[in-house]
Amino acid sequence: MKLISWNVNGLRACVKKGFEDYFKEADADFFCLQETKLQEGQIDFAPEGYHSYWNYAEKKGYSGTAVFAKQEAQEVRYGMGIPEHDTEGRLITLKYPEFFVCTVYTPNAQRELTRLSYRMEWEDAFREYLNTLRKEKPVIVCGDMNVAHREIDLKNPKTNRGNAGFTDEEREKFGILLDTGWIDTFRHFYPDLEGAYSWWSYMGRAREKNVGWRIDYFLASAELSDRLQDASIHPEIMGSDHCPVELRLT
Repeated sequence: MKLISWNVNGLRACVKKGFEDYFKEADADFFCLQETKLQEGQIDFAPEGYHSYWNYAEKKGYSGTAVFAKQEAQEVRYGMGIPEHDTEGRLITLKYPEFFVCTVYTPNAQRELTRLSYRMEWEDAFREYLNTLRKEKPVIVCGDMNVAHREIDLKNPKTNRGNAGFTDEEREKFGILLDTGWIDTFRHFYPDLEGAYSWWSYMGRAREKNVGWRIDYFLASAELSDRLQDASIHPEIMGSDHCPVELRLT
């Protein structure tokens, strides 16, 4: 089973940069998107052979997630069921006989950390949500989680410490989640691999120089550990300031 996750930073823009070709080439069982930045009816993308699930933000041109799945879900949930966290289209959960698949676009703490306190509330609610799902069956969760967990996960950790995405608070919350029984699948396979990033600033030729951050993840609940085959990052795929990440399971 092959899963792809990609923050497309605006699906309409990404479609103009080869998105559909990559979608077909990837031939994933699940293709998950974050930051679609559109409303219903603003794009004509309904790939043959897939069931499409969209979660739109109330604010136009902002946030949003989508999942394209070859197998129809038994049940679909949009958001966490918590009104203050469910207006920005950040979460989709698909239920299947053997597991749940979730895609998430975690709120950014923003410059000057203006949204850090909200981010902390989100983190606690999201962790509780995921661990509640796990009580029913195993869970795969992917997406732009807007945090570089360890110093190895970004090019310049010393100068970025305290910036959004690399605050002690955000890193601690991510660690707490992992400690409750979740696997960072990329680090499971490549614990010491340096220079593996999934996002680059548009400024200063950062992508060309590989001055990046690894903030896009596939996490798996510990019950799935024996089914994990490989995890990968695809920096060669253009079209967004993020690149796709991949997980393969038996």
